[in-house]
Amino acid sequence: MLTAIIVEDMPDALQLLKSDLETNHPEIKIIDTARSVVEAAKALRTNEPDILFLDIMLGDGTGFDVLEIFPELKSKIIFVTASDEYAIRAFKFAAIDYVLKPYSNEELAQAVEKAKQQIQPNKERLDILKDTLSAPEQKPDKISLHTLDKIIIVSLDDIVRCESDSNNTIFYLQDGQKVFVTKTLKYFADMLKNYQFLRVHQSHLINLQCISAFIKADGGYLMLKNGENVPVSVRKKVEVMEILDSMHR
Repeated sequence: MLTAIIVEDMPDALQLLKSDLETNHPEIKIIDTARSVVEAAKALRTNEPDILFLDIMLGDGTGFDVLEIFPELKSKIIFVTASDEYAIRAFKFAAIDYVLKPYSNEELAQAVEKAKQQIQPNKERLDILKDTLSAPEQKPDKISLHTLDKIIIVSLDDIVRCESDSNNTIFYLQDGQKVFVTKTLKYFADMLKNYQFLRVHQSHLINLQCISAFIKADGGYLMLKNGENVPVSVRKKVEVMEILDSMHR
């Protein structure tokens, strides 16, 4: 039997999650609920649950405030967030799982299953999540990359380019390091498109700051500052030339 505490400031949402867990996850016993940072602190001082369902936005603060009160908390955390593109992006940058309200039974089941298996996100990943959520218009400084056996935190400026490897992505960093990540190039292209990264080819995503020149010969390719060459697809050629032109004005 697993124990759980739900922290959610909306009464209807709290009741719904409680009811869904009781109906579909009899292996989880809800030992307490809280609707604010203060109530959550009180509940966690009394009992440390196996799983903490934690809403990000609470009436008197945020879910991060709860975690800062209990830095040694061992509970597995399932973040619960409302449907907001900035929130989703922040979770992706931090490589932290979340449940999006409104969720399906299947999504809740997946979150519970992941929570049972996962280790706690460390402070640095939680900081990435918090910083990206608090400044949604700004370019995030860092991104968490999920490799097969660990999570690596990388500065966005240290990424030279990304290359597709079937359903995986290889990140090439400034120091020559390669990081193999088990997500598609499209996933990262969508995530990084507003931060000076451009998909120039079906298999290539480039940090625009790392481009040295566009060479028109041989069908068109980019020369990077580290000496590498990257092909540009025919349909991306005009866009690439326009962007490089606007950068050098």
